[in-house]
Amino acid sequence: MDHFSYLNGANAEYIESLYQSYQKDPASVEFGWQKFFEGFDFGRGSEPAAASADTPEHFLKEVNVLNLIDGYRTRGHLFTHTNPVRERRKHLPTLELSNFGLSDADLETVFNAGVEIGIGPAKLKDIISLLEQTYKRSIGAEFKFLRTPEVLSWLQEKMESVRNTPNFSIEEKKRILTKLNQAVSFENFLGTKFLGQKRFSLEGAEALIPALDSVIEKGADLGIEEFVIGMAHRGRLNVLANIMQKTYKDIFAEFEGKGYSADSPFGGDVKYHLGYSTDVNTNDGKSVHLSLCPNPSHLETVNSVVEGMTRSKIDFKYGGDNARIAPILIHGDASIAGQGIVYEVIQMAGLEGYKTGGTIHLIINNQIGFTTNYKDARTSTYCTDIAKVTLSPVFHVNGDDVEALVYAINLAMEYRQKYRNDVFIDILCYRRFGHNESDEPKFTQPLLYKTIEKHPNPREIYVQQLTKEGKLEAGLAKEMEKEFRAMLQERLNEAKEVTTTSTEVKFGGAWADMRMATPNDFNESPDTSVKKSTLLEIGKRVTSLPADKKFFRKIEKLFDERRKMVEETEVFDWAMGEQLAYGTLLAEGKRVRLSGQDVERGTFSHRHAVLTLEDSEEEYIPLANLSDQQAPFDIYNSHLSEYGVLGFEYGYAMANPNALTIWEAQFGDFFNGAQIVIDQYIASAETKWQRENGLVMLLPHGYEGQGPEHSSARIERFMELCADYNMQVVNCTTPANFFHVLRRQFKRDFRKPLVVFSPKSLLRHPQCVSPLADFTAGGFKEVIADQHVKAGDVKRVIFCSGKIYYELAEKQKADQIKNVAIVRVEQLYPTPVEQMEAVVKKYKHADDIVWVQEEPENMGAWPYLLRRLRKTSLSHIDVISRKESSSTATGYAKQHANQQAYILAKAFETQVSEQEKKIAKKSVNKVFSVD
Repeated sequence: MDHFSYLNGANAEYIESLYQSYQKDPASVEFGWQKFFEGFDFGRGSEPAAASADTPEHFLKEVNVLNLIDGYRTRGHLFTHTNPVRERRKHLPTLELSNFGLSDADLETVFNAGVEIGIGPAKLKDIISLLEQTYKRSIGAEFKFLRTPEVLSWLQEKMESVRNTPNFSIEEKKRILTKLNQAVSFENFLGTKFLGQKRFSLEGAEALIPALDSVIEKGADLGIEEFVIGMAHRGRLNVLANIMQKTYKDIFAEFEGKGYSADSPFGGDVKYHLGYSTDVNTNDGKSVHLSLCPNPSHLETVNSVVEGMTRSKIDFKYGGDNARIAPILIHGDASIAGQGIVYEVIQMAGLEGYKTGGTIHLIINNQIGFTTNYKDARTSTYCTDIAKVTLSPVFHVNGDDVEALVYAINLAMEYRQKYRNDVFIDILCYRRFGHNESDEPKFTQPLLYKTIEKHPNPREIYVQQLTKEGKLEAGLAKEMEKEFRAMLQERLNEAKEVTTTSTEVKFGGAWADMRMATPNDFNESPDTSVKKSTLLEIGKRVTSLPADKKFFRKIEKLFDERRKMVEETEVFDWAMGEQLAYGTLLAEGKRVRLSGQDVERGTFSHRHAVLTLEDSEEEYIPLANLSDQQAPFDIYNSHLSEYGVLGFEYGYAMANPNALTIWEAQFGDFFNGAQIVIDQYIASAETKWQRENGLVMLLPHGYEGQGPEHSSARIERFMELCADYNMQVVNCTTPANFFHVLRRQFKRDFRKPLVVFSPKSLLRHPQCVSPLADFTAGGFKEVIADQHVKAGDVKRVIFCSGKIYYELAEKQKADQIKNVAIVRVEQLYPTPVEQMEAVVKKYKHADDIVWVQEEPENMGAWPYLLRRLRKTSLSHIDVISRKESSSTATGYAKQHANQQAYILAKAFETQVSEQEKKIAKKSVNKVFSVD
């Protein structure tokens, strides 16, 4: 502390360390400090001497000015003029000079610290003027928490060099005014022509439209060819009309109810949930494709879908180049702060399997969520504080200052393209009316809405600004409004003349060769077999390990056993059936993508698709090394997320039907953390939005005594969502059938989600294997009849699905039961009723039909089947199961075993012990009498 002992404690130590670094290498410290130390050495002579009591006070104040500069950069956003309708909360300490050891007496003093902000030695008043204009006007910049010096310097130079003040040309200003006029006039027109109809207007945040228009222009200049957009309701119709270029006529027709047709097989959705895609041309003649993803009222769910769609397009359309496409997510302030899905998606931003090159986040900050004030909606200072998770800069912008917003979003676009990171723009605005126009906001925010009533809209404010600047001809704004409103009236008149709308679904882009499915498509499955020579060759490749790499002994032994399946036994277990399904698809040029928690090894240590070498972190992926001509195989262990990751994979499959996209749950029941994606997208998207999707879900399921949380993948929840052939639900019992059902996804010219209740204990069950012949002939079997009994001997037919079959078959064999046939229903939906009826007809002497399941009576497939079969020849079917329960399974191993034993006993009507009777009365359904 020799040179700077006149400073206090920590400051002295810090500056002394910097000074020592500077003496060794001036380039090792930031530019501002270089200039400061130059001035220090110059003031003391060329030879540094020990500091003394007469050290000039000016040098101490130089440090104080540097602290002041850092204070503005770090905390200036807390004191900006960014709230158009409310007083800002007070934050301490302020940026007053006295808080930095300075006073008004220093304002005329020249400080070398001005070099730090790019203006050279300057008077303190001029330094403050630059800082005030840059960091305390309509834009509040939060960026000092970033950890990369290069990024910090780039942002500082970008903002301080122009003082965060836009300087648009007259033509640019006119374009901003034009888009702002469209936004304001459109909302006003809807509000007067369709009184009482919900539209979730953009009023109060109309500056969003010129901002989006500008970011498309800027993005195109920087190489962007496509934007994928996700947003909630507010402003959606305005974005559809004035950004996506959906015709006003079509939008008005929807308001007039002309989108409905009694002949349509689709249920449709409200207009502010709908998506759209289009190509727009920029001022420079560049074509940009825009996609607005449809989404439900679960406000932030669309985020993960948009990210998945973007990644899919990066992989398929842009050859891995994320500089040519960017996602834009438009949030509400309450939802971005309150919805957990936001955090899950943001955590994907830098992960190898999910990154998209940076997302532009726009927040329509109404400062209210439905009726909840922002102070009751979050603990954080800002709704955007989650941005700090990914070290993403945030710009808080006054929504009344349209030029500041356009400037900020252009800067954000530059940042995204340069650093491939997320960036947030918090648009401080307001909501002109209640949540959905019919609400009365004064019930809960009377003072705020008194202010809003008197507040001019952003167009009025901008017109006044341009008039004051002398940039706007008298009457031009009113003429623009008059002309635009007249055009809207013409389109409304045309919409009223519309009598019918087409219900024909036309696919384009990657979906051009697809069609909508019909009921007849599900009568039987197509041939999905593979030639024996091809299958064996792929089998050899997926079981071969490179000789020059050292693997764990257990892995080598496992792969030796798999190799024997190919070269010797020609009988394959579940893991090999799965590997062969992927391998054959890859060889046929179909990309395979699998993600989820621990999918690389597999939760139950069966897959081993990614192998880590014994003596390093190097990985080897057999399925990625089949041949030079194969399609890519992508497999990623996800972060600990269901909701976000399932939505991402759904979006990935939505963007392109030519990949086998799979999400696997660690345990099947964990899917319920993503129930919103299943309810709002997987089950209903086709009915609501006419969007097909081929996503596969693998959900480990089976009662092995592992307790309530690791037994059931809740078959009943999926079954209750099944209707209109919206998805496929299967519970396969053989590796070959699993092989065929995966391959079936590509063998039809339509796509449906596939839910697979995959096994746990069956992964190593000696009977759960398939011979080679089952792979090289035929296809998926919806129903598998009993091959071990004679039809004429059968008195009872048992229908079952999944693991319980092997326990039933074992008891059937052990007890030499010849009069009971066990029929496996491999596909639960679309339910193969005709095939089930045909099987029963073969057993002419069978007067008893039962459904046997492990799940409680109110769960599993039974509740659905009871309803589905009630008008068929199988209507007299009954059930054997555990008794109805509020929990999926018992947590006691002994009770589980007793329940399972009783189900098996009753399935064959064998003698039941007194002890079993007592257990049955407590644990098993009472459809069958214990007596």
